[in-house]
Amino acid sequence: MIAILKKEMYSFFSSPVGYLVIGIFLTISGLFLFVFNGAYNILDNGFADLSPFFNLAPWIFIFLIPAITMRSFSEEKRQGTMELLLTKPISTQHLVIGKFLGALLLSFIALLPSIIYIFTIYQLGAPTGNLDTGATMGSYIGLFLLAASYTAIGLFASSLSTNQITAFIISLFLCFLCFFAFEGLGNVQMLENSNYGMEYLGMSYHYKSISRGVVDTRDLIYFISLIGFFLSLTYLKIILPKNKA
Repeated sequence: MIAILKKEMYSFFSSPVGYLVIGIFLTISGLFLFVFNGAYNILDNGFADLSPFFNLAPWIFIFLIPAITMRSFSEEKRQGTMELLLTKPISTQHLVIGKFLGALLLSFIALLPSIIYIFTIYQLGAPTGNLDTGATMGSYIGLFLLAASYTAIGLFASSLSTNQITAFIISLFLCFLCFFAFEGLGNVQMLENSNYGMEYLGMSYHYKSISRGVVDTRDLIYFISLIGFFLSLTYLKIILPKNKA
């Protein structure tokens, strides 16, 4: 598993992929938070609050993480190295987890420099330090769990096709569906009586819950279950063709 993790990190940073992901994430978030006028601009809001960043980041990740994971298995299949990996003295579970951790680590590295936003808002607050650190830390935990969920979904999408673009589109659709669609369905007039139940199925509900600064066990169970579900689907998609052969 560690060998797969190292292989993934080497492949990310031996090509422009890793640097582009980090650069794009920081550039887009920085522009929206401090340059472009609008709802996400922290300076325009007049509050020492990082909630605009945590509202924006899931939408940036919904594009960036599928771009990271789209090559994970589809590229291996296209180049014919998937069969070679499966013959190595490594279990399929470790293969899936190693690729998952590699992609998640890159997302974490991209997220890490955003800590500078905390110090910026901390200094801009009146008085200095007027920042809800509990909600900020909770939001970072929620964002990390959200990135892990997107990564698991992206790996599953990558296992479905040998074409990276197809894997990207499938992953993008599934991430959007799991994050926003259930909340959208909950707001449909015909479904208003079951609004709570529909929203509870979506990642957005649990992400917003953790972002309040209270890490509820139910939210943790939801994200862990979602990650485990898609990693299990990825494992089954890889192992079933091998068993048939």
